[in-house]
Amino acid sequence: MSTEPVRRRRRGAELEAALLDAAWDELTDVGYARLTMESVAARAETGVAVLYRRWANKDELTLAALEHRRTTTRADLPDTGSLRGDLLAALRSMSESNAAFWVVVTGAAFSGFLAESGLTPGQVRERILGEGAARRVDALYRRAHERGEIDLDRIPTAVLTLPFDLVRHDLLMALAPLKPARVRAIVDELFLPLVAHYGGGSGEVPGGA
Repeated sequence: MSTEPVRRRRRGAELEAALLDAAWDELTDVGYARLTMESVAARAETGVAVLYRRWANKDELTLAALEHRRTTTRADLPDTGSLRGDLLAALRSMSESNAAFWVVVTGAAFSGFLAESGLTPGQVRERILGEGAARRVDALYRRAHERGEIDLDRIPTAVLTLPFDLVRHDLLMALAPLKPARVRAIVDELFLPLVAHYGGGSGEVPGGA
């Protein structure tokens, strides 16, 4: 009797997740320039035809792998009881958990992904973040609005997105998590004063971190 383990046949969503995980691992280990459909198939222990039935080329596979990774590693939305606390927690989590992700994204961009895919950085960002990220940010602010901390009708959208945009900018520039002092500065020195300026809330900065 054979002692070889029986390989369970993967199908549907399970198979697709395994393929995308393999593509992400390949991006992390060898980078976009050296990734091939064959190398991903070998890592996923399947045939390359299985990949081509889902993605026409490695550009499409790369983008799908980035979207999949972003979705499956998303942290829970914090609920600390205050807008400041929620923002600090969300931005710290975003910084700590996403640094490695943006290292891979930036490496892919500089290795020819943008040129070969024909996408702009803005289009890639939109595909990766999707509507889910916007809904989570909306939920965070909506809770603060319902608690009476802010008036969403008076705060421009650019102000509401500012903390998250600044954290992404810093991650892309440094390719490392932000220091806690930088996160506090974004919230206490930039965001909350702007909220107060537009009459959308008190803008008061409680003590502590």
